[in-house]
Amino acid sequence: MTRYVIANGRRVRPLNSVVRQHVSVVELVKESWGWTGIDPVEVVAINSFGNLLIKDQAAQYWRLCPEDLYCRVVATNDSELASLLQDPEFAEDWEMRKLVKAAHDKLGPLKDGERYCLKLPAPVGGAYEPGNLATLPIDQLLGFCGYVAEQIKDLPDGAPINFTFPQ
Repeated sequence: MTRYVIANGRRVRPLNSVVRQHVSVVELVKESWGWTGIDPVEVVAINSFGNLLIKDQAAQYWRLCPEDLYCRVVATNDSELASLLQDPEFAEDWEMRKLVKAAHDKLGPLKDGERYCLKLPAPVGGAYEPGNLATLPIDQLLGFCGYVAEQIKDLPDGAPINFTFPQ
């Protein structure tokens, strides 16, 4: 089955044209976000900010949202996913039109394998504004955000954060 990028509630181009140059986005998700409990088998969709819809071993669907540092189940089966994709509120959040336009205006079009991102993710004080926008290769974006998300997962809101990064 061919999977597609979802935009404006429609399938717009084959997903493999978006992520073909990556050794394995599924393996990257497993490595960087496996601590959430996800056991990915397939990336179903990706947006301009590197958000992923991922099918897992149990045929549930997860949304990985790098800018908000989360990866969680959004649909427990194909029927729920179909309903979710028809939900205008989900479509608006998924497409991120205003933010994509701001990023495109500031940074230009995306190069192959890149995604727009927040330099500083929202849960650690990053703002959804042009000065906090950048582009990164999808593997770096998912890896960095997964690493940061794991470090802050048990902290209460407002707690001081001390990050450690591998050498």
